[in-house]
Amino acid sequence: MTRLSILDLVRVRENGTPKQALDDSRSVIQHAEALGFERYWVAEHHNMPGIASAATAVVIAHLAQATDRIRVGAGGIMLPNHAPIVIAEQFGTLAQLYPGRIDLGLGRAPGTDQPTMRALRRSLANSDNFPQDVQELQHYFSAEQQPGQIQAVPAAGTEVPLWILGSSTYGAQLAAHLGLPYGFASHFAPDLLRDALAIYRTHYRPSARCPHPYAMVGVNIIAADSDAEARRLATTQQMSFADLFRGARRLSRPPIDDIEAYWSPIEKAQAQRMLARSIVGSPDTVRAGIRSLVAETGADELMIVSDVYDLAARKRSLAIIADSL
Repeated sequence: MTRLSILDLVRVRENGTPKQALDDSRSVIQHAEALGFERYWVAEHHNMPGIASAATAVVIAHLAQATDRIRVGAGGIMLPNHAPIVIAEQFGTLAQLYPGRIDLGLGRAPGTDQPTMRALRRSLANSDNFPQDVQELQHYFSAEQQPGQIQAVPAAGTEVPLWILGSSTYGAQLAAHLGLPYGFASHFAPDLLRDALAIYRTHYRPSARCPHPYAMVGVNIIAADSDAEARRLATTQQMSFADLFRGARRLSRPPIDDIEAYWSPIEKAQAQRMLARSIVGSPDTVRAGIRSLVAETGADELMIVSDVYDLAARKRSLAIIADSL
């Protein structure tokens, strides 16, 4: 049976605060755990006032402390922004505090603009080292530490599960080569979904930790009691995408009745391309959409983004989704 998980962007709402966004996420993960979701991830974004998860490891600790069973992790850490030893220290510490519950998804993109990369003291050239950096992380988490080697204390022996995340075929090839689970970001870059999954499965090399390929598919799902209400809730995310194309970094805004009055034809076309895999609608619509996506992709797991402005409506959306399989 396909597993269901959640990617939380920790959105800061209009007239809200980062503290409120973090508290909302804490409330949502408790709700998600009660509903039976497999895992709950947050992503690294910098210089974006509308997203409160830049200090990703700190946010994960905040969420894990509020729950008992659900897996918590990064979806993902943008590894070119960091020295691998620092990430190993952070996630090794999380694994010591919350054993058996921490995941580490890794992305190759910087996840921000070039001025912010300079502020992070990183450069685009770091992306070229991504495969080596992933293997360095594997070493730090391994129990096989040799005397005299640099150690990422307290990561050794925690064996934190690593995932390769991506929106192109590059990540699929790397995940297959290293024998790691793979997540495709079709919630914002759906074009290469089928190609990437085919490459991953065809070229997969079994590993001790992951003897078979394991594919996760990211998907936007917004559910409500009617198709019309779900479409209205979805305008919050649609406005965010239009703002992205405009270079405007705004806070999350409440849904509107007429999205056509908000975006231009070009912005609409761009957003619809990026949101092409979205499932928006009533319980019956969502159930049919999920089943169709799983049948098409053979996904072992869906990583769901339910970008809904109102907290109660978001929880209702997740409850409908959880009941859809």
